[in-house]
Amino acid sequence: MSSVEDMAIAEAKRILQNSYSPYSGFKVGASLVSVDDRIFAGTNVENSSYGLTICAERAALTRAVSEGIREFKLLVLVSEGNKCILPCGACLQVLSEFCQDLKIISITDSGETKLTTLKEIFPAGFRL
Repeated sequence: MSSVEDMAIAEAKRILQNSYSPYSGFKVGASLVSVDDRIFAGTNVENSSYGLTICAERAALTRAVSEGIREFKLLVLVSEGNKCILPCGACLQVLSEFCQDLKIISITDSGETKLTTLKEIFPAGFRL
């Protein structure tokens, strides 16, 4: 892995600890890497009205977009447990607005790793 990937993994692991997940008890940390190697991290923020919950992926993306960044090359997801996770449908659609071919690395706290791409898991996102 490249050093930017290592830094993105470390940042996702760090921000995982800030998760607000009192309802599911499932913490997720995400790092989104821009094409110029800037790293934007986010974590899941749950709400008692589940539909208002913000996933870690969208938290990282909105942070980046708020800083004027619109092009990305890597998403790192870190979760607790022994199963690698992938972004939900809402996150896939939002990510596809900004990048068609995003590399995704999913890692569990037990060390399991899964590599994929946005194009592979979400080949036909909605476009106007």
